[in-house]
Amino acid sequence: MTPPFTTAEAHLRRMADVLDEARQDLAEGVPPMSLLHGLQRLIPCDCASFSELDIPTRISWNDRDTPDGEDQGPMEEYWRWRHQHLQCEQVSRPHDTPETTQMADFVSAHRLRNQPIYTEFLRPCPTIADIALPTAPGRTRVFQLFRTDGQPFKDHEMTTLRLLAPHLYEIYLAAVRRRRPPVRLTHRELDVLRCVALGMSTPQIAEQLCVAPSTVRKHLENAFGRLGVSSRTAAVARVFPEAEVV
Repeated sequence: MTPPFTTAEAHLRRMADVLDEARQDLAEGVPPMSLLHGLQRLIPCDCASFSELDIPTRISWNDRDTPDGEDQGPMEEYWRWRHQHLQCEQVSRPHDTPETTQMADFVSAHRLRNQPIYTEFLRPCPTIADIALPTAPGRTRVFQLFRTDGQPFKDHEMTTLRLLAPHLYEIYLAAVRRRRPPVRLTHRELDVLRCVALGMSTPQIAEQLCVAPSTVRKHLENAFGRLGVSSRTAAVARVFPEAEVV
């Protein structure tokens, strides 16, 4: 007779089931909505979401969340008080692997409730857990779990998120590749976009590649046309969704 699963074994099985369900979900969305629902089942919360944001242009191009999530304030209030959102500041820093944090790592729920970032934007969710995925400079790509009761996420819940993080990244990348079939660029166009992804300006790229700035601009123009985009940020997101550019 097979012995019953321990609590830890049962939890690991539930984690594996969530990942398997998401891997088999071939719906068009990035990431699959089944993954957000699975996270919400594993880690009790009021809402699970995923978002991608370009900080210099203040453009959000991918927002997904589970139903019944509480509405946050207008985005202009986010930008106004963003400097108080220490967790978001951490998420925005460059990183090569997924990073897991929660709001309580930076500020207590009591102190947060007295700050404009909460009263004008985050209300009524003082408790947020993040899994920030690697992305290009100046961008954020993050899973978030929200709680309205102000209770921090427990150690075992944060450990669960840390264990899941690399798998969530893999599922995200697989969904991106299904949605965006590869586009053929020349080697030089790829070289230029790699430099763009590293945050280099046109003169810096020209010096790095030993070409004229006008040549760099022409390569970018050609790449934009092939990719069907109109900005450097969009081109990098299209070609290097995983942001592992060297």
